[in-house]
Amino acid sequence: MRRYLKKLYVQVLIGVAAGVALGVIHPALGSDLKPLGDVFIRLIKMVFAPVIFATVVLGIARMENMKELGRVGARALIYFEVLSTFALALGLLVVNVVKPGEGMNVDVAHLDTQAIANYTHASAARPAGFVDFMLNLVPTSIVDALAKNDILQILVFATLFGVALSKLGARAAPIVDVFEAFTQGVFTVVAMIMRLAPIAAFGAMAFTVGKYGLGSITALGKLMATMYLTCALFVAIVLGGIARLSGFSLWKFLRFIKEELFTVLGTSSSESVVPQLMRKLEKAGVSKPVVGLVVPSGLTFNPDGQCIYYTMAAIFIAQATNTPLTMMDQITVLGVLLLSSKGSAGVTGSGFITLAATLASLGKIPVAGMVLLLGVDRFMSEARAITNTIGNAVGTVAIARWVGSLDRQRLADVLDGRVVAQPEAVVASVPAPEAPAIVKVAA
Repeated sequence: MRRYLKKLYVQVLIGVAAGVALGVIHPALGSDLKPLGDVFIRLIKMVFAPVIFATVVLGIARMENMKELGRVGARALIYFEVLSTFALALGLLVVNVVKPGEGMNVDVAHLDTQAIANYTHASAARPAGFVDFMLNLVPTSIVDALAKNDILQILVFATLFGVALSKLGARAAPIVDVFEAFTQGVFTVVAMIMRLAPIAAFGAMAFTVGKYGLGSITALGKLMATMYLTCALFVAIVLGGIARLSGFSLWKFLRFIKEELFTVLGTSSSESVVPQLMRKLEKAGVSKPVVGLVVPSGLTFNPDGQCIYYTMAAIFIAQATNTPLTMMDQITVLGVLLLSSKGSAGVTGSGFITLAATLASLGKIPVAGMVLLLGVDRFMSEARAITNTIGNAVGTVAIARWVGSLDRQRLADVLDGRVVAQPEAVVASVPAPEAPAIVKVAA
């Protein structure tokens, strides 16, 4: 028993259960514990930008062939767009079949929109259109990009810097060694921070249940159940199919990343596990360059759980407010979300802002109807974040297999338990072996 209690995922589960219990028994106290979860997310964000920057630079600097970089990037973007479309379409299909909002007959004129004012104001500040999106990719200063944790801007500069170091060859070796030592130090900090995950899960769940109450789940239970069912279908059917095509078992893979999934469950943020997920995937046989490029960019371009939520939430609001939508209207919603969903995943609350921006740009579905989602949005965020994390992890392995950068034997050994990919007792003290260049494996 004591051996199991030492496992991080067990501690996180205990924290989640204790948080829910406290939120039910003492809602006021539970609501006051929100800072516990917020501090943990801030600690992760503190090391998030350095991890992404150093990992991408190291991965590219060690690549012997720059053509591989373009090949990995192009195939990753294709994969992300296809999977995002599948997720949006699945959400649209299920919400039309189940119709969770039908019969609510909500009068938009009587809705109090004060509670969503912050989200609608924030949505107005988001870049609009393709040109603005492209301009926003280029940082005015790398210091500014790192300070804001802007994933895309960090990726752009890190990619350029990594290519430059690769071209310099032996002359850049001292800088590469510095980045290697820096990365080891940052990952040691991550290992220390992760010990606080159970406390963060306890505070986050106590706040959620204490503030919104379990009653909100009952009131909008059909929507919540539909959302969780759709995410489960997406993981089992779509991601399960991709895993089979890539030559590994989805169930074994989920067991392999269970600690990360339970942490996401407690914190409702897929961003909270990115550093340790990257480390695990590297040790499971995915090459460092692929991990460095795909995992961070997947947060922005491959938010599968968010995409499911967007189409379901948009159509739910239309159903609840008796807003008529033609098939063409719904296809338009899907098309707009294909663009607006990019850059929305990672942190709790970002999905609500993106949904507000999308509904406002369409002008068909009342933005005021988002008030209906407030009570259960936080409860649904766990499903979104977990689906995002699984989708990103499976996608990284699939893309690595696609480009021939996956050590398939190593992955099989790790998933079958023949090799321990990340010993808990030594992760914070033993340096990782030097990352190899991309391993060419026959498809």
